[in-house]
Amino acid sequence: MIAEDSVLLRIGLVKVVEMAGFEVAAEVGDAEGLLAAVEEHAPALALVDVRMPPGFADEGVRAALSIRRTHPSTAVLLLSQYVEERYAADLLGAHTSGVGYLLKQRVADVEDFIEALRRVADGGTALDPQVVAQLLVRRRSDPLDRLTARERDVLALMAEGRSNAGIAAQLVVSESAVAKHINNILAKLDLPRADADHRRVLAVLRFLGVGA
Repeated sequence: MIAEDSVLLRIGLVKVVEMAGFEVAAEVGDAEGLLAAVEEHAPALALVDVRMPPGFADEGVRAALSIRRTHPSTAVLLLSQYVEERYAADLLGAHTSGVGYLLKQRVADVEDFIEALRRVADGGTALDPQVVAQLLVRRRSDPLDRLTARERDVLALMAEGRSNAGIAAQLVVSESAVAKHINNILAKLDLPRADADHRRVLAVLRFLGVGA
């Protein structure tokens, strides 16, 4: 499902995702049409523009939150022209799986964009690196200060939704080194004992300043 008011971008998104093997159930240009189409098709994934008619404010975000409440099996990936970190926080604060937030410029890097789509469709998360970078600058005095520079790098990549293997490749280190860093992060953030995947989500939420 693709919801984007710009006709040219919508056509481009359709072609990109279809080339990657996705089937587009419907394409719409506003939030009302998106909600109706999701109700009709119950798609596995909805790709949603943050700002859509009629107000071009946060219609896409509100529609995404509604979809996750009423159709929890439908993953949602938000697309935005600019970094608006509160939207990422709103989405991840309410739902910790099958969600993502990327800048529209990421579509140009087709391989990474499709990887993010698949990750979200499979129940993971995808957070734009620029949002992560802004959060790193904004947050100065909290439990995250306990982390080393390398551990903050690892947590930032976790927030983007990358797996241990993906983090290892990005930092050019071994997966065992990544696992050690993650264990240190979870311990330093005083996260409750739980399954590993849940603790990773809690760490990211702590990083975002929502929930946890």
